[in-house]
Formats: sequence, C-alpha cells, structure tokens
Amino acid sequence: MRMQAEPDNTNESPLEVDPSSQPLQEETFKELPVKKKSSCCNGMKAFLAALSFAYFTKAFSGATMKSSVTQLERRFGVSSSIAGFIGGGFELGNLLVIAFVSYYGAKLHRPRIIALGCFIMSLGSFLIAMPHFFMGYYEYETLTHSSSDNTTFNISPCSSNQTVTGLEGIPGSDCKKETSSNAWIYVLLGNILRGIGETPITPLGISYLDDFSKEEDSPFYVGILHTIAMIGPIGGFLLGSVVAKLYVDIGFVDLGTITITPTDSRWVGAWWLGFIVSGVIILISGIPFCFLPKSLNVKDEPRLTQKLPEAAQLNGDGCQIPKSETQEAVKRTLGLKDFFKSLKKVLGNQMYSLLLCISLLQFSSFIGYMTYNPKYMEQQYGQSASRSNFITGVIILPVVCFGLLLGGFIMKKYKLDIIATTKMAFFSSGIGFLITVLYFVTSCENHKVAGLTVPYEGQSIPLHASSISSTCNSDCNCGANEWDPVCGEDGITYVSACFAGCKDLTGSGKNTVFHNCSCIENESFLRRNFSAVLGECPRSDDCSRKFIYFTAIKVISSFFYALGGTPFFMIMIRCVHKELKSLSVGLFMLLVRTLAGIPAPAYFGAVIDRSCLRWARTGCGSRGACRLYDATAYRYAFLGLMISIRAPSYLLGVLFYWLVKKRFGRKDAEDADNKQKEAGTLNDDTKPKKTDVVAEPSEADKETSM
Repeated sequence: MRMQAEPDNTNESPLEVDPSSQPLQEETFKELPVKKKSSCCNGMKAFLAALSFAYFTKAFSGATMKSSVTQLERRFGVSSSIAGFIGGGFELGNLLVIAFVSYYGAKLHRPRIIALGCFIMSLGSFLIAMPHFFMGYYEYETLTHSSSDNTTFNISPCSSNQTVTGLEGIPGSDCKKETSSNAWIYVLLGNILRGIGETPITPLGISYLDDFSKEEDSPFYVGILHTIAMIGPIGGFLLGSVVAKLYVDIGFVDLGTITITPTDSRWVGAWWLGFIVSGVIILISGIPFCFLPKSLNVKDEPRLTQKLPEAAQLNGDGCQIPKSETQEAVKRTLGLKDFFKSLKKVLGNQMYSLLLCISLLQFSSFIGYMTYNPKYMEQQYGQSASRSNFITGVIILPVVCFGLLLGGFIMKKYKLDIIATTKMAFFSSGIGFLITVLYFVTSCENHKVAGLTVPYEGQSIPLHASSISSTCNSDCNCGANEWDPVCGEDGITYVSACFAGCKDLTGSGKNTVFHNCSCIENESFLRRNFSAVLGECPRSDDCSRKFIYFTAIKVISSFFYALGGTPFFMIMIRCVHKELKSLSVGLFMLLVRTLAGIPAPAYFGAVIDRSCLRWARTGCGSRGACRLYDATAYRYAFLGLMISIRAPSYLLGVLFYWLVKKRFGRKDAEDADNKQKEAGTLNDDTKPKKTDVVAEPSEADKETSM
C-alpha cells in the first residue's frame, strides 16, 4: 500500500509546482466576487434609468417643436413652407453625424458621448428660444391701440386720414422699426443642433444595453425605452397647450393692453417658454451619463485583462490565437468590400426594396400630416392652438400608444408568421386609411369674411382676387394691408372696422365696440345702427359638432394605423437575412429621414400656402404669415395630398403580399413536405419486413423462455 501511494504523490507533485495556472485561477476567482456582480446589476439599472429619461426628453423636445409650428409662423412672419423647412432641420442635423457617431461612438466612452449629445440638444433648444429676447416686443396689426393707462385713442375707424396721431405704431408705418426679419434662421440652426445631439442616444444606448445585459433581458429593456418614449410626446403637446394660452410677451408687457384672443389669427403664444423648459429637462437628463463607467464589467477589468491576455483570444481547442490574426479578422469583417456586398444583398432583396418604397410613401404622408394637423384644426374648426395641442396630447397620442402595444401583444399571443404579420399590418393600416377619407365629410363651411369669402352687397368675388373695398367703405380711405378683424351683428367678419364702414367707437381694449357701420347697415333696412366687436366671428354650432365627429374619426383611424405599426416594423426585419438585420434597419431609417422627414413638411407647407387668401405684411411691406385661408381649398389640398401619397402604398402592398406568400408560402409547403417525407421514411425504416415478422416472435419467445 505504501509503495502504491508514492507514485501517486509523484504524479501530483508536478501539478502543484509546474505552471502558475493554479494561482492565476485563484486570482481570477478572487477578481469575481458576488458583490461586484451586484454592482454590475446596479450599474445597468442606473444606465437604464438614465437612458429612459433621455428617451423621454428627446421625444418631449420633438413634440414641443411640432406644437409650436403655428406660433413660429406668426412670430417670425414666415409661410408654412418655411416653417416646414425649419421643422426638417432636425432630420438634417441627424443625418450629418449619424454615420460618424454610429461607427466611432461605439469605440469611445459611450455614456459620455450620450451626455454630450444631450448637452448639444439642450443648447439647440436654448438657441431656438434666443430670438425672443432680442427681437423686441411682438407687434400685431391693429387700429385700436391702448396706452399704458388702459385708455383707447378715440379715433374714428372710417376716417379720410388714417395717419393721424395714435396710429403711428401700426406695422407698415415705419420700416425702421422692423428688426431681425431673418431671426428664424436661429430657430433652424437650433433645430439642427437638436438633431445632432439626438443622434448618439439610440444607437449607443441600445448597444450599451445589449453588451452588458443578459441576452434575455435586452428585449425587455428596449420595450421599457420605447414605452417611456411614447410618454414624451404627450408631455410635449401638453406643454405646448399651456404655453399657447400665454401671450408671447408675458411678463414684459401689460396684458390689459392686448386686444386679441388665443383664437385670433394674430395670436402668438409663449412658444419660447416651451423650448426653455425643454432645454432645462434635456440638460438634466445628460448629467447622469457623466458618472457612468465606460464598461459595466468587473471593476478591475483592465488589470485582469493584463493578467489573462489569452482569456479573450482562445479558440475552441484552448489554444491562443495570435493578436495579428484577430485584428485581420476584424478588418475583414469591417472591410469596405464586405459593406458594399451586404448593401447589394439588402437592396437586391425584392421584398425589402418594395417595402422601402411603401414606407417612404406612408411616412411622407404621416410626417406631413402630423406637422400641420394642429394647424388644420385651427383653420377648419376655429380651434385655438392651445386646444389643438391639448387634444393631440391627451386624446390622440394615448390611443396611438395603446395601438402599438396591442399590435405587439397580438403578434406574441398568436405567434404570427411573416404571412400573417403582413396581412395584419396592411389590413389594419388599410382600415385606418379608409376611415381617414371621412375627414371630407366632417368639414365646416368657409369662414364668412366680407370681400374675401362672401361678397359685399351681393357683389360677386373674382377667383383669387381681393375685393375687400366696396361702395359702403369707399369714402373711408382704408389701408390695403390692414388686418384687424371685427365681427358684425350680421355674423360676417370684416377685415377691419374701417372696411366695415364704422364711424364711432366706445370702450377700450378687448371691450371696444364699433358703431354706425355702413357696410353692416346695408345688409338690412330694418335697423339703421349696426355695430361690430373686435375679433373674428365664432364658428357655428354645426361646425362645433363636426369637430367632435372629426376628433372621433381621428381617434379610430389613429388606433388602426398604430395597430399595424409594430407588425409593419417586424416585416422589415423578417424579410431579410439575419446577418443583415442591423444594416436593413439603419438603411431604412436613413432613407426615411432623408426622403420623407426633410422634404415632406416643406412641400406640405407649400401646398397649404396656395390656399391663403390674406397675407400679413411686415413693416417694410414684405409678405408675412397667412391670416386667412380658404378653408375649402385648404381641406382639399391638405387632405388630398395626404391621401394621394398614401393610396399608392396599398397598391404596392398587394404586390408585396404576393411576393411574401410566393416565397414564404412555398418555403412552408416545402418544409411540410420534407417533414412528411421524413416521417414516411422513418415509418418505412421502422416497419418490419415480412421475413422479420415471422422471425421476431421466435426471438421474443426465446427471450421469454430464458
């Protein structure tokens, strides 16, 4: 026994003294205590919380911009097409750096790059608000000026001399008072900065989560991010609703001297306040990323890597791979030739290319519509910008969120394949499209404005011709560029009290009443002293009811559009090879931003501008924002463009479904046949032959007998 034990000891001795592998293994285990795993989890939770807040703030900031389109038009005196171009600046800024950030950002300190992006976004928001502080007070066209002691200059609107003392503050009387006519460029630059700053948040944030979280946790984290991102637009539109109620120069002027209301086409809300709030929130969201580590691995990972260089570069046999070979492998993977080959494969995929065309049509229609949807409600139904934003934020967006979540739940619940997913995506979106056509039915009649949409004294109005002057106001010497609307007792809006032929006025500020209006008097001979009050006439009760119908239709159509949103995105991922998913998604976002996100707001705005009946004039006589639209022309142009762009996408959708069914349906059939053949082969192999049938019982009998 003793002689047998000695060889065992000699065999064990080399293992005790030979390499330093055992101490190295001990050090390795020492470097990985349970507490550090817990700190890693804590770091992931902190990063997830910070990234979720960043997702909220970037969506919040985007909704703030969308809710301020009308305010920016009026404040800077620009057309809808320029306002749309300003809105597209965000996509432009994003495109400028997205390739650089996506490639090089992953090699740097990703949390700090995200923090830098948040700070740039914050700077962009502050830059957008900056023009408010050097442009001076907002001056709108009015013939009724109040002094600081809340008294009104008692001047007859219908006067042969419209340049008397007290009216010198009217825009157009002094060109030198016009300042910063191109201040909207600061808003454009600020929006471009917002786009640049937003770029690293999604690609670097998602990659960071995926690298340092468990594989099964990554989808859950991404779902949390997207859910929180849905809340951002709701908060942004609610903030836009609040600030739109406040006068633009609140805190700087006496609000008692303001003669316009939020429903007036000259009203400008405190748009700048929304961007300051947005900038502060984004600035706060970037601070936590400054304190997060570059990696969420063990604390002393660099020192451990130095001790174990072969741990990261071992092949399957446990042999170390030379560093040069790994570098060459990386170079081959990231080579330019491989990129173009992959790009050729993606674009050569008929289903993906067709789906990309469908997406461009649908997103162009969607982006253009969403940009000017609040303005559409203002012009068609006489709603204020505040109420339009409130309805969008409180009613429409929550329904969209519910539709997106329900679409994903249905896919998970019933485990839909790509054919069923395609049916669901296009069917639900098609239903939403058909419901959208009902917008034409829930339309209000054109706003009654004398000389623009309804005639004076039965006079006909030439098409696209201004005839606001008539015999009833010919002796009033009214200015051609005036826009200070009054509502007559006849229910018709007049461009100004002067064009209504009003001789006298009483009261002050918003309570000013005009009397002895000759143009209103000519409408009937029953009364001789018709009057008018400041502001446009309100819409009829029938129009108010139609707005309720419009809101209900919009809620239903938005739900069906959103219901098909998640399946539509999954189609794009499933119709390409697994290795090309990332490239296909990146190419999709790039083309959608370039060909839909940037141009769509601009050409939608240009179409809307063609329906303008009355343009404001700046101090030097140049064209400003539109004061009055032809509601009928606006409706047909805006909705017609939206429908005409989206309708062809469903014709292409039929072709896409045919391709999907042809490819995957045949593949499923082949798989089913193969399974049947395999099952048949197995049955044939296991089925005993005739000779075996006779022999088999004898063997069994032998075994049982034994």
